[in-house]
Amino acid sequence: MNLAHLPDQPGVYLALAAFLLSAGIYGLIRRRTLIGMLISGELIFSAAALNFMTVNRFMAPNPAVGQIFVLFIMGLAAAEVAIALSIIIAVYRNYRSIHSQELSELNG
Repeated sequence: MNLAHLPDQPGVYLALAAFLLSAGIYGLIRRRTLIGMLISGELIFSAAALNFMTVNRFMAPNPAVGQIFVLFIMGLAAAEVAIALSIIIAVYRNYRSIHSQELSELNG
């Protein structure tokens, strides 16, 4: 197997995106702190962006479409981080903890 032709195959990128998605979902399930959950959510956004760029590079007739979607994903991720960090700071000021299990008043 020639490693020089490995980047020319979409399966490599899709496998990496699947790994990022599974690591993000695992992190959302297993993390106890809100910051860890936020980082795991960013991994999921990265997996989606990598999928869009892979489909854009190998299968789309118009190369600008995937790049525009990735720019929207990056903007959405930046807005999500800003809002989530402000919520985490507000929760920490009230409860003196960012552990998700200690936030008993937020249960429905």
